[in-house]
Amino acid sequence: MARIIGGLGASHSPTIGFAKDTGKHSDPAWKPIFDGFDVVRRWVREKRIDVIFMIYNDHITSFFFDHYSAFALGIDDRYEAADEGGGPRDVAPAVGHLGLAQHIAAAMVADEFDLSVFQGKPVDHGLLSPLSMLGDADGPWPGRIVPLQVGVLQMPVPSARRMWKLGQTLRKAVESYPEDLNVAIMATGGLSHQVHGERAGFLNEAWDAEFLDLLEKSPETLVNLRIADYAQRGGMEGAEVIMWLIMRGALSPQVRLVYKQTYAPSVTNIATLVFEDLGGAPDAQAVADYRRHIGHELAGAEALPGTYPFTHARSHANLRLNAFLHDLVLPAHRARFVSDFEALATERGLSDDEKALVRERRWLQMVQRGVSFFVLEKMAAVLGVSNPAVYAAFRGETLAQFLATRKVPLTYSVAGGAQAQAIDQR
Repeated sequence: MARIIGGLGASHSPTIGFAKDTGKHSDPAWKPIFDGFDVVRRWVREKRIDVIFMIYNDHITSFFFDHYSAFALGIDDRYEAADEGGGPRDVAPAVGHLGLAQHIAAAMVADEFDLSVFQGKPVDHGLLSPLSMLGDADGPWPGRIVPLQVGVLQMPVPSARRMWKLGQTLRKAVESYPEDLNVAIMATGGLSHQVHGERAGFLNEAWDAEFLDLLEKSPETLVNLRIADYAQRGGMEGAEVIMWLIMRGALSPQVRLVYKQTYAPSVTNIATLVFEDLGGAPDAQAVADYRRHIGHELAGAEALPGTYPFTHARSHANLRLNAFLHDLVLPAHRARFVSDFEALATERGLSDDEKALVRERRWLQMVQRGVSFFVLEKMAAVLGVSNPAVYAAFRGETLAQFLATRKVPLTYSVAGGAQAQAIDQR
């Protein structure tokens, strides 16, 4: 089974990525940053870490305030560098571990962390600044990641205690995953800094030293602090260090401090930290019980005749086709879908099989493949097909046959305006 080998802590300031990209390895002013990450990289290599669970926050790059989640778990197999305004960094994409990510997502929901999940989104410096430092002259770090994006930029945010509890569930989730994996939990962000308002440039190195010491020896003290306490001691943006409590909560009560360094050259106190986990193997019966707990809510649903639960695995396997049909909410995409389907589908990378499913309106086969009904009803609306006509197709019936099974033979659609009127007349 998977096991947690240790915990890592690292700042994710854009300073770090900038230093790497501009070749400042030997510059005395920048060298301490590289020295700290050299130790982290060696530890990751020596411990043969297969997967790093990376806790970070996006900086309003891929996650904006129009839909801002407290916790968003990546369930993808590839994470490209985001363009943060001046072009993306020239770094290799991070490789995701799909199986572990989907398992952790199921565990989190089972333990009542109603997190979001994301696919197809690029990642910004919050993740890539520290991750890119784990590569060496021979190329990027060869392992895989599971990213957790934490929404800490729009108040209210989850409390320090909520972070701690999430870390405790994370430990159970990792240890119940059946594949033989060495896993490290990496917390990013901080340390003290503030980047807005008249307090911009605030640093508190004494608090940073205290924070790291408490994180090792007395994390419960940190769990009891309020967001305002963190902001007062470490700056408003520095309060993001509550994310480090997810990492510490996923470790055993006893850890061994391998390495700790801070360096405050400018606006952020840049830190690197390595803990080794001293906990023993989990109880086999407890692991088996937890696996059953994870699957309890959906157990048996997959056996219901004519039913296809829309799982993370099915979603990921069919993201391209679902995204193509979802974009029918956009007028320009909708117009081309009707007038120039073949060219549009080719541009969007649909396979010949996917094109045929859409072109020939194979409603049931699309659902069986893993296309969500709720993008199919958008496609139906565009084509002037009512929802009951799609239901009838699922059942292998004519529309008249299906309507005969209803109390009232209604036809309807999600279409609006003239299209709704046209469907009503059919």
